[in-house]
Amino acid sequence: MRISLTDAGKRFNRDWVFRHVHLDLAAGRRYALTGANGSGKSTLLQLIGGVIDPSEGKVGYSSEGARVESETLHRHLSFCAPYLELVEEMTGLEFLAFHGGFKPFADGLSAREVLERTDLAHASDKQIRYYSSGMRQRLKLAQSVMSDTSVLLLDEPCTNLDERGVDLYRQLLETRSKERIVVIASNDVREYEGCDEVLSMDAWKPRAR
Repeated sequence: MRISLTDAGKRFNRDWVFRHVHLDLAAGRRYALTGANGSGKSTLLQLIGGVIDPSEGKVGYSSEGARVESETLHRHLSFCAPYLELVEEMTGLEFLAFHGGFKPFADGLSAREVLERTDLAHASDKQIRYYSSGMRQRLKLAQSVMSDTSVLLLDEPCTNLDERGVDLYRQLLETRSKERIVVIASNDVREYEGCDEVLSMDAWKPRAR
């Protein structure tokens, strides 16, 4: 998988968040997006993932030399962010089994095995509404990191995690990022240490008039 941004920019109403972004993201590399609060890290991550469209420039996707069309892009991507909602009426097992019907998990793992590898087996039959904030974040990480996708996008992935959860995140990332494009939006070095490239949002800050 390869993702290319050419002179990409995003604005809301008349306010530009960032402009003139040129990036070439390649498989097998980890990238960090850093910058002050409000600098556009989450917005750029969503742009990379095709969740929102650029206001200028373009974003292109290719796999094995062939263009990936927008209607099939979701099959290649996994996304994890604190603001993404979970289906609280489902149990953890039901949620992952439902998700796995759309995107299989890596190495043919079952939903129950994914829960075991993310220390959530004890809560597999508990409704998500009764999960703690840390358990919810681990479930989001399980759903995204363990999916068999070629692109992994993480927005502040250690939000609400204790030290044990942070260690688990590092282990998952280390074992599941070798052949993927991984982009991490964060200002916490614990979340992006080991990245091949650190990209500052300051490079694309719009110039004041």
